[in-house]
Amino acid sequence: MDGVDYLADERSKAQFDVDELKIVWAGSRHAFEVSDRISRLVASDPAFRKDNRPMLGRKELFKNTLRKATYAWKRIIELCLNEEEASKLRFYVDEPAFTDLHWGMFVPAIKGQGTDEQQQKWLPLAYKMQIIGCYAQTELGHGSNVQGLETTATFDPQTDEFIIHSPTLTSSKWWPGGLGKISTHGVVYARLITDGQDHGVHGFIVQLRSLDDHSPLPGITVGDIGMKFGNGAYNTMDNGVLRFDHVRIPRNQMLMRVFQVTREGKVKQSNVPRQLVYGTMVFVRQTIVADASCAISRAVCIATRYSAIRRQFGSQNGGAETQVIDYKTQQNRLFPLLASAYAFRFVGEWLKWLYTDVTQRLQANDFSTLPEAHACTAGLKSLTTSATADAIEECRKLCGGHGYLCTSGLPELFAVYVPACTYEGDNIVLLLQVARFLMKTVSQLGSGKKPVGTTAYMGRAEHLLQCQSDVQRADDWLKPSAILEAFEARATRMSVACARNLSKFKNQEDGFLELQADLVEAAVAHCQLIVVSKFIEKLQQDIPGNGVKQVLGLLCNVYALHILHKHLGDFLSTGCITPKQGSLASELQRSLCSQVRPNAIALVDAFNYTDHYLGSVLGRSDGNVYPKLYEEAWKDPLNDTVVPDGYHEYIRPLLKQQLRTARL
Repeated sequence: MDGVDYLADERSKAQFDVDELKIVWAGSRHAFEVSDRISRLVASDPAFRKDNRPMLGRKELFKNTLRKATYAWKRIIELCLNEEEASKLRFYVDEPAFTDLHWGMFVPAIKGQGTDEQQQKWLPLAYKMQIIGCYAQTELGHGSNVQGLETTATFDPQTDEFIIHSPTLTSSKWWPGGLGKISTHGVVYARLITDGQDHGVHGFIVQLRSLDDHSPLPGITVGDIGMKFGNGAYNTMDNGVLRFDHVRIPRNQMLMRVFQVTREGKVKQSNVPRQLVYGTMVFVRQTIVADASCAISRAVCIATRYSAIRRQFGSQNGGAETQVIDYKTQQNRLFPLLASAYAFRFVGEWLKWLYTDVTQRLQANDFSTLPEAHACTAGLKSLTTSATADAIEECRKLCGGHGYLCTSGLPELFAVYVPACTYEGDNIVLLLQVARFLMKTVSQLGSGKKPVGTTAYMGRAEHLLQCQSDVQRADDWLKPSAILEAFEARATRMSVACARNLSKFKNQEDGFLELQADLVEAAVAHCQLIVVSKFIEKLQQDIPGNGVKQVLGLLCNVYALHILHKHLGDFLSTGCITPKQGSLASELQRSLCSQVRPNAIALVDAFNYTDHYLGSVLGRSDGNVYPKLYEEAWKDPLNDTVVPDGYHEYIRPLLKQQLRTARL
């Protein structure tokens, strides 16, 4: 059998309707049909070729990205694609580009923070891409600490203008994608200063480059910050540096939906609640969680298919060697990652609903769920991106030596993805924000104010602080109630323990600094509970398809027991479960991995990724791995000549021992 036969044989083992699971993964039949149609449209267009990306020099790579982004926009217009379809097309082109920040940050910032008049002026230009925007917040000296930004915007009442200025080297804007070479405009965050008084950080729309010849406007110094980690990867993006030398902009280019400056220089709060600003942040972070499920599923698809094709050891009497996927060590490392892909998909779906719900409440001046939504999206952004970055690297290892080749698709995927652990909030800083929310929730337990949403379980703190798991046999861990109670008890006990330890400090901030490590762990426990509970809730919905609910239930248990096993120390030290119950959970997890085995290839097929999007010789849907690996090797530029450049200057003198006469 060759790789093609292996995958065909694996697909015949599936115990569920793969086509129905594709719809569940997509979210709906409509979403599946749109995604399927657009992904195939991109895959069939040679203009979107990307297999040569790791071999291109930076300038050539960047110019190629500009060509693709412009061509994608041309196709969007020609095909009259709607917003959903256009977003999918950009997604499947699979190349970080200036358009990501334009659509993902610049436009949402204006929609969320601009007045009606500002939106009417700027959004039509942005929607037609007659201006290209970026989001200039992070500085050389400050990232997560937004309140520490140094760029200033000083109001000049004489001219009715703001003067944007970079007073120090560390106030240089640093990292904004699209800024380095392309953006014509930016939403720039700066300290608002009127009449000598500092009013904190606010957003301003600033033109950066001429719309005639693209040269930087007077007073603006702008450029690219240089090569980033990995071949190809995020180097398609022009992350930039930006400095202002007393650049003047009209007063009406301050984003004034919430905070306003009058013609006289008076600062006032509008009648629009300031909490609306957080809506943009919630939107961006829920998008990042959705992206995490895409990235981890992509890596898992590659590793799972290759594990079924690769054979190693175990040959007896001249028979076939053992498929790598049949080794228990491979299954115990790979299948929890497969389960994580589905877990992140479903919690991402729920976050999308949460964002819609919060937005509707905000518009009705109901801010009751905003703190919880803010903590929830912050925590899940941190949890899913960290887990996904680790999972991509683990998948590379699961593919052995070939996983290190760029043609495996995994090195570039890792290099593209890992910035997600830092942008839009450093993951540890975000977990500490979640911890503050949890500490506030715990402090209010005795006040009669009931916790809501994802913290509702803390309303049963008295029970959860005392309960003991009633698991007696391994199969008892299959009960959702047993899993949920253990996770809820762990999260509650860790949060309450932190709150008790904090109360011992006279100064709460000193306590937070001292207990940061414990607070982070408590936040992680809370976020893992959310993911597990949302997976269980998904299973309670009407899921069509023969065997689909059963196989998803299997993955839910694999995910939950994997987390329990990984954090067994927490569950044991807090007294949620006994060592015997922990052993039973680990025993059951190994058994469940064996049940995943016949469905593994079908489960990754359900992601419905084209070979173009996967970008991996190892993860090819047809299984034709080895001939393609061999073929790709000969495409490397080093193989353009049999004798390499430099041979006559360096190698021949060395071999002939003529180094004294060599021109080194």
